[in-house]
Amino acid sequence: MQGGSTGIVYGGLKYQARCIADVRADLGHTSFLAGTLSLKEENEVHLIRLLPSGNEIVCEGLFYHQNEIWDLKSCPYDYRILSTVYTSGETYGASIWKIPELSTQSNSPQLEQLVSLDEHTAKIKSVLWWPMGKHDKLVTIDERNIFVWNIDSSNKIAKVISQESVGMLHNFSGGAWDPHDRNAVAAICDSSLQCWDLRTMKNTNAIGHAHIRDVDYNPKKQHIVATAEDEFGIRLWDLRMSKIPLKELPGHSHWTWAVRHNPEYEGLILSAGTDSTVNLWQVGTGSEDSTLDSPQSRRIRQIDPLLNSYTDYEDSIYGIAWSSQDPSVFASLSYDGRVVVESIKPYTQRK
Repeated sequence: MQGGSTGIVYGGLKYQARCIADVRADLGHTSFLAGTLSLKEENEVHLIRLLPSGNEIVCEGLFYHQNEIWDLKSCPYDYRILSTVYTSGETYGASIWKIPELSTQSNSPQLEQLVSLDEHTAKIKSVLWWPMGKHDKLVTIDERNIFVWNIDSSNKIAKVISQESVGMLHNFSGGAWDPHDRNAVAAICDSSLQCWDLRTMKNTNAIGHAHIRDVDYNPKKQHIVATAEDEFGIRLWDLRMSKIPLKELPGHSHWTWAVRHNPEYEGLILSAGTDSTVNLWQVGTGSEDSTLDSPQSRRIRQIDPLLNSYTDYEDSIYGIAWSSQDPSVFASLSYDGRVVVESIKPYTQRK
């Protein structure tokens, strides 16, 4: 199904961009952070909110960020704290920042740098916050290593408490933190997905033979992840039985770049790709769920449960985010800096 121009467009980003994040801790508001990717100009982080009427987006804050933003996350327990991975020429870095008081801000103020995560010697790929609430640990992933940090934002202290390398012959490119288990992280490594135990810093499981670009845990079902892959589109996995996927979705006509489970509505999944499209999928659950099958009877289920395709874009889409405060709303960000906020309420009512 092809979608029309039903979304609300935010046109405040002046430069190219890849990163958008839900602001989970902004209670009572549907809010997102978006960060720009300009090589020559001073970059910006925008805090945007959907008004209660649901038909207008406003910029609640615009903050200077000197370097290109390649990864952007909002702290899940304090809406004024965020993390970025950035680059300036050949140098990559990562920091935790604090947004100034919105009521007293000047025009486009600087973010306050709380800590710099500067123990990395390889190219940093992502910063992970445990998604379900307050936690004093933070995970960072660079091309060679996984780091676990002890974070004290109030005292501006960040200390590495454990680190492990994947080895010189392999490269990490990102990952996700299990919302059901503070000690489990899934890391994308070359043509596989590796599951790491943060207590032992050991790789405990792996899904091989897949060029994975993104991974996301199902927040409603333990052990279930979705992957966005070049060759296979989107696949769902049970990490306890990882030799064969639970289900496959066709993905996109070009690279499938991002995938996200809805935080509330079981079975709803978003994906985005370099075909300038966001797809909304509904994956069956309950009695037909293959997690209930025996290993001997399991098989790949070839299905096409496409609910809608949102095509109101002119460039590749690298960023998508569900709203935690209103799970019937998502935001997408195309490379040309176009943010579109969409409502999926017709599909939630149908469910």
